[in-house]
Amino acid sequence: MATNPSTEEPGKKKWIDHWEPEDEDFWEHTGKKIANRNLWFSIFAEHIGFSVWTLWSVLVLFMGPDYGFSAADKFLLVSTPTLVGSILRLPYTLAVARFGGRDWTIISAGLLLVPTILAAIVMRPGVPLWVFLLVAAVGGVGGGNFASSMTNINTFYPQRRKGWALGLNAGGGNLGVAVIQLVGLLMLSTAGAAAPQLVLWVYIPLIVLACLGAVRYMDNISSVRNDRGAMREVVMQRQAWVMSFLYIGTFGSFIGYSFAFALVLQNQFHRTPVQAAAVTFLGPLLGSLSRPLGGKLADTIGGAKVTLVTFLLMAAGAGLTLVASSMQSLSLYTAGFVVLFVLSGIGNGSTYKMIPAIFRTKAALAVAEGAPEQPEVLKARRLSGALIGVAGAVGALGGLFINLAFRASFQSFGSGDVAVYAFLAFYLVCGVTTWAVYLRGEFARSSEQFTLARAGV
Repeated sequence: MATNPSTEEPGKKKWIDHWEPEDEDFWEHTGKKIANRNLWFSIFAEHIGFSVWTLWSVLVLFMGPDYGFSAADKFLLVSTPTLVGSILRLPYTLAVARFGGRDWTIISAGLLLVPTILAAIVMRPGVPLWVFLLVAAVGGVGGGNFASSMTNINTFYPQRRKGWALGLNAGGGNLGVAVIQLVGLLMLSTAGAAAPQLVLWVYIPLIVLACLGAVRYMDNISSVRNDRGAMREVVMQRQAWVMSFLYIGTFGSFIGYSFAFALVLQNQFHRTPVQAAAVTFLGPLLGSLSRPLGGKLADTIGGAKVTLVTFLLMAAGAGLTLVASSMQSLSLYTAGFVVLFVLSGIGNGSTYKMIPAIFRTKAALAVAEGAPEQPEVLKARRLSGALIGVAGAVGALGGLFINLAFRASFQSFGSGDVAVYAFLAFYLVCGVTTWAVYLRGEFARSSEQFTLARAGV
């Protein structure tokens, strides 16, 4: 029988020693309730993490002429937490195995207090750029939360439910981007640009609630403690780098546009901070809501098919923004970016569904060839969790590239169009890669084709 964490005292370490979600009887009678409870509190903590990570996409809107920063300075400022958050995703993934999913959620949520309080202290005119860059770098801790949260939730759910669960976990977390932008809009339109600290004071009690929720309601799975070598093992596999490359195109687009969109509107169409904030939240909001849809579609018709179509449509969306730019149509330009956000969310869900499916399939083939089932199932779980961390880290670097591309484009050409041309070409390359590797290449030519289709790839 599985340990029932709900019977333990609040504040005690809660470890589950027996966890077999693929066993339907275990899942229906024990696993589902525990997994769902952990999912909801994981979503809340990750949601706050995303808000803190993308905090500077809002705070730069409060930086008027008194701050003395150029558009290039502001793009550099929002790029900094993107870079740090991307790097931190690797150790955050390993931390789940080291500390346990529940215990690391408590620690990682608590760390969010540091950049929030620091930002409240330094956010005023006259502070040098290097200080803002340092504080923004500390805000990168919010970006690491995604990797540990996804790695943790991946272990709780059976293969047949991973697409929806991972999509819901990630989508709920991604909503933190839209929510903090709405909070920023509310503060700008009511208190004005002179009161950025109000945004930060909203989040301090929410961070405390996220910590307390993890303490009281989340659990650790003992088998995850054996996963410490999974990262080293998974990076030796070709699939790790293919999936990471594809994730640059999906999640990298989502987080990169989330940081950059308001600044692009300010500089390309000369919008005021309030005017920019009034529309920029729509993209992250719809992109977050579409992520579970991507996972659900992948569960139904296959992750590779959904991912391929998504990349082709993203190329079309980038083309739409270029047409809108040439027409100087703000409404069409905004619509093009909203389309890109929605599609990036769908692609996020479908690519993450492909990751556990790949390793689950390899495990099934190994068992068919005579390997013991339980070790192969555990191996598939640990490798998929590790790859979620690796892909999340590499994919998040796409957000850095997007912001640096916009920065260079505005510096050299006075608009973001050159950067968008580069994004369009990259989406086409990602689409060709998906088709060549998963719909035509080694997977499609082998006997794994049928198995992968059933597994969701």
